[in-house]
Amino acid sequence: MEAHDGYRALQWNGGSGGLPENETTFARILQQQGYATGLIGKWHQGVNCESRTDHCHHPLNHGFDYFYGMPFTLVNDCDPGRPPEVDASTRGRLWFYTQVAALGVLTVALGKICGLISVPWKAVLGAASLVFLFFVSWYASFGFVRRWNCILMRNHDVTEQPMVLERTAHLMLQEAVSYIERNKHGPFLLFVSLLHVHIPLVTTKQFLGKSQHGLYGDNVEEMDWLVGEILQAIEENGLKNTTFTYFTSDHGGHLEARDERGQLGGWNGIFRGGKGMGGWEGGIRVPGIFRWPGVLPAGRVIHEPTSLMDVFPTVVELGGGHVPQDRVIDGRSLVPLLQGTAEHSAHEFLFHYCGKYLHAARWHEKDSGRLWKVHYMTPRFHPKGAGACHGQGVCPCSGDGVTQHSPPLLFDLSRDPSETRPLPPGSEPRYHAVLARVQEALEQHRRTLSPVPPQFSLGNIVWKPWLQPCCGTFPLCACTQDGDPSEA
Repeated sequence: MEAHDGYRALQWNGGSGGLPENETTFARILQQQGYATGLIGKWHQGVNCESRTDHCHHPLNHGFDYFYGMPFTLVNDCDPGRPPEVDASTRGRLWFYTQVAALGVLTVALGKICGLISVPWKAVLGAASLVFLFFVSWYASFGFVRRWNCILMRNHDVTEQPMVLERTAHLMLQEAVSYIERNKHGPFLLFVSLLHVHIPLVTTKQFLGKSQHGLYGDNVEEMDWLVGEILQAIEENGLKNTTFTYFTSDHGGHLEARDERGQLGGWNGIFRGGKGMGGWEGGIRVPGIFRWPGVLPAGRVIHEPTSLMDVFPTVVELGGGHVPQDRVIDGRSLVPLLQGTAEHSAHEFLFHYCGKYLHAARWHEKDSGRLWKVHYMTPRFHPKGAGACHGQGVCPCSGDGVTQHSPPLLFDLSRDPSETRPLPPGSEPRYHAVLARVQEALEQHRRTLSPVPPQFSLGNIVWKPWLQPCCGTFPLCACTQDGDPSEA
């Protein structure tokens, strides 16, 4: 899903952008292999294209035969006590323009009343009507973000609108355990896409104050409990030795997420940067924890660079399927590495993007064991000296918010994993040879890329009322769990 024009994620359930139908998911391939395929949690890959019920981007149109969760993702707007987040800057500008226009109309009206301006009342009322229509046109979407985006669905049906965050974690757990119990007699794929540990960090009462690391720590504690309950369900249903489990995250800690009480987005240890930064290690280095008793040895640690793109060929291989042959697949199966039949990752090079912009590339030089990292552009942190883009949701990918490096920055991650000491040409004898080898690999990589429709274009991003998922009659969309009419 190509990202440009400043947008890097879908903004609305009622937008038309999303995962294109011609993409092949690991769920679709395993479904073809006879697996039951379930997704519980967040999707955030779009819902509709042209009508409220076409569900062209919906999980059930991408290989999953069961879905329960958010078609969107958690945002601050889902919590009534939090400041707005979805397109907050655009919302602020629209409110400012509305206030300026309303003030102008009031000034003209007062001038008319005081006899200072000779303007027909029809013109004043017409201008006031236009200001009111302008306000209504944008407030119809932005004023109801929680109702439009913070919803739960079961398969094609909206079951809760807006969702009640305090009970969502338990609902997700119930669904995951129930799915395991229903499908334990045959092969199944269960993708639990947790809402934890994402702001607004809604945590149930039993975990509030449990951690010494504040609200974020409490949320981590609750996530740990959820994962433990799911693993216990696997064991109780006799599936422990026949189930491959993979736990990971999609990015590093969100350093810009803060409030008056402190950090809300985690901590990345020695690694520089965080969520939304396409190059720095703190944004892209995440744990991968695997569990398959009787097949994978317990307690083994693998220090090899792999990619979340590897999930696709790994799951497909384990499910007995085949990856598509009509396109370049960048992922590599992790099975040889996990089973110990391969010593090194199949990735000699990895390319790190921020949106559609290549920020960095790494080269795992097998002969020497050294891990080189080349940065072509990096985000400009602010305030100066900070390690993040405070005051913004995440750092930008391009434009004035990044620094383009010529020559590129070169780091030896095997000796400097914190990326604090870029290697100058004079201190590293192989400086030019490494840059040349990475550039050669980059040119080969770029020849494998194909243009795709811009899913984050303004036309796809904007809220469209005729695409908005709704329980009840639009715009009176409201229901409690499982579609009961809302009393709110």
